[in-house]
Amino acid sequence: MFDIKWIRKNPEAFDSGLKLRGMMAASGELIALDTSRRAAQTALQELQRRRNEASKAIAAAKSRGADAAAQMAEAQGLKEAFQKLEQDERGHAEALKTALAAYPNTPAEGVPEGVDEDDNIEIGRWGEKPDISGAAKQHFELGEALGLMDFERAAKISGARFVVLSGALARLERALAGFMLDLHTGEHGYTEVAPPLLVREEAAFGTGNLPKFAEDLFKTVDDYWLIPTAEMPLTNLVAGEILAEADLPLRFTAYTPCFRAEAGAAGKDTRGMIRQHQFGKVELVSIAHPSQSDEEHERMTSCAEEVLRRLDLAYRTVLLSTGDMGFSARKTFDIEVWLPGQDCYREISSCSNCGDFQARRMSGRFRPGGAKGTEFVHTLNGSGLAVGRTLVAILENYQNPDGSITVPDILRDRMGGLERIQ
Repeated sequence: MFDIKWIRKNPEAFDSGLKLRGMMAASGELIALDTSRRAAQTALQELQRRRNEASKAIAAAKSRGADAAAQMAEAQGLKEAFQKLEQDERGHAEALKTALAAYPNTPAEGVPEGVDEDDNIEIGRWGEKPDISGAAKQHFELGEALGLMDFERAAKISGARFVVLSGALARLERALAGFMLDLHTGEHGYTEVAPPLLVREEAAFGTGNLPKFAEDLFKTVDDYWLIPTAEMPLTNLVAGEILAEADLPLRFTAYTPCFRAEAGAAGKDTRGMIRQHQFGKVELVSIAHPSQSDEEHERMTSCAEEVLRRLDLAYRTVLLSTGDMGFSARKTFDIEVWLPGQDCYREISSCSNCGDFQARRMSGRFRPGGAKGTEFVHTLNGSGLAVGRTLVAILENYQNPDGSITVPDILRDRMGGLERIQ
């Protein structure tokens, strides 16, 4: 969320950022809303001054034993005018807040300008694509043939875009989540958190999911929102708080189910586990000092990449263009894993630096050492990794001609010594 004071001082920079996002200039509209709000505030201050004078006049008249009816009538009129103007000022303030909340973060310097994913820039590749004899099968063909991946029963229970995993595949999913959490906590310095899966509206607003993306979320009848990613509760751990500078950066990780309505995904990835309403994900969140957030962004991305390296899965990393970045991000790296069955790279992690955009929405701040004032922290988030998509990648990259799946070496202890799923 933007600071209207900054927009007043830098209208061209604000409009330039919107243009990079493919949006029309809006500084004039926002400044006009702010002007109305400030005018109402000034009028309120003037009315309050007059009310104070009227109160003094009433007290003075009564102390002299004089009739104070005229002064009391004036005070009543000022009170009614004040209440009406106070309501108007709240309306102007809410209109400004609503308008500001609708605009995405400004892209950072160096982010490529573009319209969509075709304008992303590849910045690196790692690993060798597996040499699979014959035509590589897709994960759902492999999983269904093994009898361990069932979309039909899931649809009977819950509808489309759900799956039932059983036996070795259910255990493989659990093993992956445990492996990722142990790596990030044991070697990468993240603190494991078990957060709530339901959040209040303020938390969803704080991360930028509301109000713009309400249709992509699931909501309960009593106004809780199911988390689309653990980013939402993890980032809000510092909402409304003032942190000590020495405590930064804070690094959190969590494995949770995630819930997404996939409202705009009609016709996309209708088969398989790539795009589902419910999926597991290990999330990484950092709360960083503004001067360190770029470095923290690189670090977080390397932590996510390390999961794929340990699993020996080929991947590439891309820098997203302005047209493909998320709403709250100022810069994003996507990690895309190689899927032989689809003969392409697919996103498995998205690591974003949001700058102070989310911190302003949720009032997350820190106090620099020795300073009286406070500054907004920078927030970062990334998948470390999407567990379901990692399972997909293992099925397709470790498939054998007979339809069995070789278990990656690093997971075999977690799989009870199992070397092959068949």
